[in-house]
Amino acid sequence: MTQTDTKLPSIEQRLATLLSAKTTQIIAAIKLLDEGATVPFIARYRKEVTGSLDDTQLRLLEEKLHYLRELEERRTVIIASIEEQGKMTPELLVSIQQAEDKTRLEDLYLPYKPKRRTKAQIAIEAGLDVLAERLFNDPRLDPETEAKKFLRPAFKVEAGENPGVPDTKSALDGARAILIERFAEEAELLKSLRGYIVKHGVVDAKLNSGKEKEGEKFADYFNYTEPLVHIPSHRALALLRGQHEGILSINLRLDSEKERPKLSDPHNPCEERIADQYRIEDRGRPADSWLLDTVRLSWRGKIFPHLETDLMGKLREHAEEEAINVFARNLKALLLAAPAGHRITMGLDPGLRTGTKVAVVDATGKVLDHTTIYPHQPHNDWEGALKTLATLAKKHHVSLISIGNGTASRETDKLAIDLIKREPDLKLAKLVVSEAGASVYSASAFATKELPDLDVSIRGAVSIARRLQDPLAELVKIDPKSIGVGQYQHDVNQTDLARSLDAVVEDCVNAVGVDVNTASSPLLARVAGLSPSVAQAIIAHREKKGMFRVRKELHDVPRLGDKAFEQAAGFLRIANGDDPLDASGVHPESYPVVKKILKDLKLELKDVIGNTDILKTIDSTKYVDAQFGIPTITDIINELEKPGRDPRPEFKTATFMEGVETLKDLKKGMILEGVVTNVAAFGVFVDIGVHQDGLIHISQLSDTFVKDPHTIVKVGDVVNVEVLEVEVERKRIGLKKLR
Repeated sequence: MTQTDTKLPSIEQRLATLLSAKTTQIIAAIKLLDEGATVPFIARYRKEVTGSLDDTQLRLLEEKLHYLRELEERRTVIIASIEEQGKMTPELLVSIQQAEDKTRLEDLYLPYKPKRRTKAQIAIEAGLDVLAERLFNDPRLDPETEAKKFLRPAFKVEAGENPGVPDTKSALDGARAILIERFAEEAELLKSLRGYIVKHGVVDAKLNSGKEKEGEKFADYFNYTEPLVHIPSHRALALLRGQHEGILSINLRLDSEKERPKLSDPHNPCEERIADQYRIEDRGRPADSWLLDTVRLSWRGKIFPHLETDLMGKLREHAEEEAINVFARNLKALLLAAPAGHRITMGLDPGLRTGTKVAVVDATGKVLDHTTIYPHQPHNDWEGALKTLATLAKKHHVSLISIGNGTASRETDKLAIDLIKREPDLKLAKLVVSEAGASVYSASAFATKELPDLDVSIRGAVSIARRLQDPLAELVKIDPKSIGVGQYQHDVNQTDLARSLDAVVEDCVNAVGVDVNTASSPLLARVAGLSPSVAQAIIAHREKKGMFRVRKELHDVPRLGDKAFEQAAGFLRIANGDDPLDASGVHPESYPVVKKILKDLKLELKDVIGNTDILKTIDSTKYVDAQFGIPTITDIINELEKPGRDPRPEFKTATFMEGVETLKDLKKGMILEGVVTNVAAFGVFVDIGVHQDGLIHISQLSDTFVKDPHTIVKVGDVVNVEVLEVEVERKRIGLKKLR
């Protein structure tokens, strides 16, 4: 077998296996990514090149490509380090070349990794490696007798001789340290022991003394035990947060042990594995007992602590990965929630003492009017508030009322109901929306620039109004981490979280498309290929030259080069422009295909757009060439049928039950309507209008087994639920989803 044959499959081959794709597809996708193409562009406009890899596959490819390239870089560094030390062997090189992940790679490197002077190294310098080898290779030797041969002589040690040690205890301790380090750095042994702990490890959590009151939120973990392999992500993160806050003590042990082992405890299965590896056993020989104690100490003092740190770290990594995935799925559902559309909207940001802030925006989100009303405690100006709202609604022809779901939300919802009843001619509709992140937006630099003349508190009402009109366009102005649809979002790696959420925002924005003549700079900056500075340049050009009439005018925008145009053009829409295709998802590079189709049909574009009967007669294969294949031709025809189609669902609202406004109003068995606000691994949170979301545990989502709540509901869904239990003190509501 040649050296090449011993290597792992290439990065491209490994990714192909992971994505269940062909290697040629992966190679093509990687080339596009390396050339600076974005995932949305590749997924939408380069289907022929990648064999129609979708955005989900491409995101996974992008993530794993980064990991595998880091792995290969580390592999190269490790090989170079060991070769520089002159310790590389053919066998070791093969093992390193075949290491499939970073854990295995680091296990192999452990004996050769530069480190501070250890007890074992000091013992070797004292010449005790010879003693260690003698006792290890021949247990018939007596440890005490052999140790005496390594004592430091009374006279000065001559140059070049090993210094020895002062007593037999030091000699045996040094020899033991050498063997312990050897055992702890044996890669195959570590792999075996790690695998055993994964299967047989148990995590225990205990309450730290004196932390009962402070740690009440961790009450479920005061006396907790669960197999390592069964701990779901949400429980793992809760445990680790409790440990971080000093509330809980967490230990890992084997399922064969009742508690963390003491030195005096009998040998456990892992120690037996170490002994078997090195053929150490008790046959009554002089050194057998000493060697078995060395095995015990290597496990309990070095190997197990190392593996515990490693595996608890892996538990955190996997929990964080799942938590980030949950956040990403919820964010996607929120961003792609149904828009109410271009309707004049009144935003109400509820408040008690400081009043309820009111803002009216036109169909494009421009602020028309604003004020503050005081209908609730302590002012109780209910009638005055109704009069003010009615005046504003009539003056600006308001059709929608958007109410934030924070403090005094239900009371403000009641106010809106009264207004609708008193002013039936206005034909108003109202909806309670999530105000998560509204305060963050209000105090942001962008809000200050966008709404410089408005108080911070009024800006929140503006945001609440706009997020009903178009959730995506408004929420992109806010850091995704501040939108509040995550699970233990502050406990996870913030860099990984930000990268994942940014990808979700980018995918959502490009899936919907952006009106280049009305979009804000944060929205434009999320379009494939556009940076914040280019987005700002587009707006500056728009303000100076007027509305864009055709897509090709984008070439006139400073810093928007050919590459950026290629990436972005298909996602930038121009409504009511000079070319109807500019309002569609057809990329400008494909316009010649449309012209060919129109020529063959002998029709004008206006006669073909939306005409399903004519479009069905088109033979896609007729227009296939070296650049455009069936996937692109099919997409073009679909776009001609429904130009600029919006993938978001139809707008609908939930109705909260009258008289149910606080936890105390809830009764077991109540049937209520609510809105899904968050989906976690363990269940679904639902706003039922009492200022505290209820939880549908995963076991209450369906009559059949549910592995992933996201397969049942998503954020923004309107659901019917039954109240199962209410804990007013702990502010907990248990719900069951009804069909």
